[in-house]
Amino acid sequence: MNEQPHGLAPGQVFPHSDEHKDSPPLHPALKAGPTPALTMVDRLPVLMCGFRPFFALTAVSAPVFMMIWLLSLGGLDIMPPVPGGLVLWHGHELIYGFGAASVAGFALTAIPEFTGTTPITRRPLAYLVLLWLLARASYVLAGWWWPAIGLWPAAACNLALWVGLLAQIMPPLWRDPERRHTSFAWAIAALAILQAGFFVSLIMQGDFVQGVSAHTDRASVMVQAARLLLGASSFAWLYAAVGAMMVLIIVAASRVSMSVMNNRVESGRLGGKEDDTQVTVYLARPPRRYLAVFTIVLCSAVEFVAGADIITGWTALAAAAATLNLLNDWHIGRRLFTRWALMLYGSYWLIALGYGAMGAAWLGAPITASAGRHLLMAGAMALSIFAIMNIAGRIHAGKWLDRRIWVPLVASTLVLAALLRAVAGVWLAGQFLMPLLVSAGVLWSAAFVVYLLYAGPVLLGERTDGQTGCAEPQSDG
Repeated sequence: MNEQPHGLAPGQVFPHSDEHKDSPPLHPALKAGPTPALTMVDRLPVLMCGFRPFFALTAVSAPVFMMIWLLSLGGLDIMPPVPGGLVLWHGHELIYGFGAASVAGFALTAIPEFTGTTPITRRPLAYLVLLWLLARASYVLAGWWWPAIGLWPAAACNLALWVGLLAQIMPPLWRDPERRHTSFAWAIAALAILQAGFFVSLIMQGDFVQGVSAHTDRASVMVQAARLLLGASSFAWLYAAVGAMMVLIIVAASRVSMSVMNNRVESGRLGGKEDDTQVTVYLARPPRRYLAVFTIVLCSAVEFVAGADIITGWTALAAAAATLNLLNDWHIGRRLFTRWALMLYGSYWLIALGYGAMGAAWLGAPITASAGRHLLMAGAMALSIFAIMNIAGRIHAGKWLDRRIWVPLVASTLVLAALLRAVAGVWLAGQFLMPLLVSAGVLWSAAFVVYLLYAGPVLLGERTDGQTGCAEPQSDG
């Protein structure tokens, strides 16, 4: 009986068979058999690692959102009418557009690093990027769809983004026996819950809800009860989200700062275990960090319930003092005076100054709470994002840190822009309000444009070290 050799398909022969001894050798690609066609998702370098598309979106969204805001302040009608008004949209997109993109990029890169797990693959990453884009567009278009559809698409896309992100990072965080990094997930979940409250609060103020509540007394009672539960203003939810973002900055910076201050960032080991042979001279001590987080959460909760009140002012000053207390961990000598350490250190200073300014405003000082809040968002958030994008965004692209002069210059520009915006909130500066707002906005936007010019090729291009994915550089170049 003539049997087919094991492992060969019917009609297939061994390579040394006489039947093909005079045939030309097969091309290597044909020897390996047919390969599936690569899709666009498989080919794009920007989808190689989680930080790449989201850091790029962070940097692109900053000048785009800011220029829309500044042009609108100048009287140009370039935006459709958005529910809640342009000021509300501006605040929401600074937190949940610009800020959320950076959070997603950092979490999708850092959590696998911290937990030693596999990073997100290309297709789920592409879906998350698409959700971020749809969330931005659907909010802008909500004015045209209102009240028939309104903000429901924007709410669905934004919340789906958080659900997708948490689905990626929660399993490895929870499987970690010590669960050392679950605070990332709780802070991100808090941002998601606060955004859900924001959308529900804003949607309930729409004409279509008023129409429903007018039909029955029971509906009216339910709507009024829900409004009381959710707060009178959608701004209250955004203000609380600012606090959640500050907590997330402290949580993230505490991890990165230990790598920066202990010189481990130069080897790319941002989240790995401490080298036993290395003497650690800097520790982000939990008691101080917990106190800062507690006071920030307390201030946010009191403001949400009581609004601009004397008690709120004192809790804000407590948050400022607790954040200043965090700085004591950094005072260890020369290691503080590097560009990477100073940027993260400066972020903490801006958090303290922001809460100090808000506390002073609520206690009667001639300054608006908005001045302090912009020190938090345009200052602390932007500076910490810029620092982490330059650290994690370089190392996990296979490159070592950029030591050129543009990095500290851009960081200084962000600080200057935040300070100018804070000065615009001082009552005595009222006659200079528009010049200060425009100067601050232009400088802030320009900082991220410069970042794109230098970092864009790294985020969007192929790796040059022969590796793929989020791998760290093999050797210092």
